[in-house]
Amino acid sequence: MNPLSGFRSGGADEDQYDGWDEFVPGNVPEPGPFLQEYRVLEDGDHVAVHERARELFEKRGVYDATFGYNLAKLNLDRRHPEAGFRYAIEDGDGTVLRAEFTPTTEFCPQADALLKGAFRAWNGCSDAHEYELVRVRVRPTHHQTTAINETLADAERVFHETGSVEIGADRVQE
Repeated sequence: MNPLSGFRSGGADEDQYDGWDEFVPGNVPEPGPFLQEYRVLEDGDHVAVHERARELFEKRGVYDATFGYNLAKLNLDRRHPEAGFRYAIEDGDGTVLRAEFTPTTEFCPQADALLKGAFRAWNGCSDAHEYELVRVRVRPTHHQTTAINETLADAERVFHETGSVEIGADRVQE
């Protein structure tokens, strides 16, 4: 059981969210540079991938402590219509997914930890989806974009070479 599963918003505030089965273009970020050369997912394709993100983030405990919910719910939060994830298929056979995260602010203090968690959730549970690799990046609007994205690119390399989803200093040395 996820220790944070009871830590989420609810009640009367639920009307500030779109439904999990909805794709509301005005309430999700525009695709950024990490996705622009690829087939960006929309409508039902976006919803299906994002539902998988919700399940994986729940399983792996990827929670936004500021808002008190599973990070995937940020896409549904009408208070932050330009924040959350967008997705694109990188290759012709659909085995590589790109996930680009737009934080709510350029100084989001949790961006590094949240994106490492997202990378681990997607790639550490590869039997739960059809992708060989899910590339995760933060949009260039964040003040630590370069450092975060370099760490995630290194994590991809290590994952490709070893199958490990441990990242940077979190990697156990033997």
